[in-house]
Amino acid sequence: MSEQQPLVIHRYQSGKLQPAARPLVAEYPLQLTINGKPLATLIASPHQLNFLVVGFLYLQRIIDSIDDIRCLGVCQEQGAARIEICGEAPQGLRPTLTSGCGTGISFDLSLQGKARSVRPGFYAAETVLQLMRQMALRAELYGRHGGLHSAAVGDVSGLLLHTEDLGRHNTLDRIAGEALFKGIDLRDCMLTSSGRISTEMVAKAARLGIGLIASRTSPTEAAVAPAREAGITLIGYLRGERFEVYTHPAQLALPTASGIIPATTGVILAGGESRRMGSDKSLLPLDGERFIERSYQLMASLFDEVLIVTNSPDLYPDIPCRKVPDIYRGKGALAGIHSGLYNANQPQIFVVACDMPFLQPELIRHLCCENGPSDVHIPQTCSGLEPLHSCYRKSCLPAIESLLKNGGRRIKDFFPMVQVTELLAESWQKYDAEGFSFHNINTPQDYFTLRETNPTWPKERQGSSTSK
Repeated sequence: MSEQQPLVIHRYQSGKLQPAARPLVAEYPLQLTINGKPLATLIASPHQLNFLVVGFLYLQRIIDSIDDIRCLGVCQEQGAARIEICGEAPQGLRPTLTSGCGTGISFDLSLQGKARSVRPGFYAAETVLQLMRQMALRAELYGRHGGLHSAAVGDVSGLLLHTEDLGRHNTLDRIAGEALFKGIDLRDCMLTSSGRISTEMVAKAARLGIGLIASRTSPTEAAVAPAREAGITLIGYLRGERFEVYTHPAQLALPTASGIIPATTGVILAGGESRRMGSDKSLLPLDGERFIERSYQLMASLFDEVLIVTNSPDLYPDIPCRKVPDIYRGKGALAGIHSGLYNANQPQIFVVACDMPFLQPELIRHLCCENGPSDVHIPQTCSGLEPLHSCYRKSCLPAIESLLKNGGRRIKDFFPMVQVTELLAESWQKYDAEGFSFHNINTPQDYFTLRETNPTWPKERQGSSTSK
């Protein structure tokens, strides 16, 4: 991004003025011409202008999809964007000057179409806080200049898109344009913003199907009514661990004691030999904590009882839960599931391998609570079944013991003897769109990739759970 030379300023601190230098963000006018006719001039930041232009046209209802654009050319030196669209260019548009940095322009602020359905308990409060924290980490330019607005969209899997601009309204245009270019559906996603939420921000979010908007500051008075009408939860003054809710508070899931999953024991399998890794995977560090600690903390927030199945309990002296060994030694993950079921004080267990660092609590909750009469509730992915991220009832014990006594090791081999329900992708993707929950770390290369690209890794499947 181009920048002006630092400007000499004076900074007021402790009652004194001191000389200092401050780099300023470039202010860039971009003239839009559609089918040879001038449309508008946007005041924006001079980066990724194709995203800005396409998002602007979409959110102003000038185009309905990326396929409506026949040709797009941007000349940064001349400050001009020329677009050829299918059909006629819009006629007689009456622009509305919007509030906020950069004097944004809007042609259509109406809430057209059916409002999204309000979904009680759909957005976990911690997920909202986490998305704002992730946006803050990405806001490099905002931290350097103090003059750019940031925005991000995300879902239960984390941050999906992030952008910055000197105009808060431009940030949403940029996100909409990037989503269109990349084919990302933003329906029911969350939007966080560093700027004030006004009516045009709500109208644009509603156009994208966004269900929650959160800002570090307050919304305008006029933004509350359209947010309520559109079925959008509106949050302001999100700072640290606090925020205020202005519309649809019922869509928030609050962390209360009732959040404990009933009649289920959480089981972490940590008895693998880690042959391909060359060292114990459970002890690998990530973001300042070991894999096993990361898994335990999440499981302890979901279950009254957590077990670690391990033949080396001395490795985990600081984890305050019961450690149990395999009853059938040397039989792989199947023996770990058996030990978890045998030792659990609850009629059902949720099993996860210790090397799966991207668990999503709402997906775990769905697996445990929506399994009906099934003995096994297991996700189905493009790579097959995921037995090391599944629920098992104690009714499975006779079938598992019979298989183990006959030398069996493959988990799926006992499935014909019990009732199994598969959780299809269309169901689990509501909670984990990318399938991050099922990614595990098998080799040093997996781990190095994770360390280099966290928190957005993995973009593609690196492997599936072992000993299936």
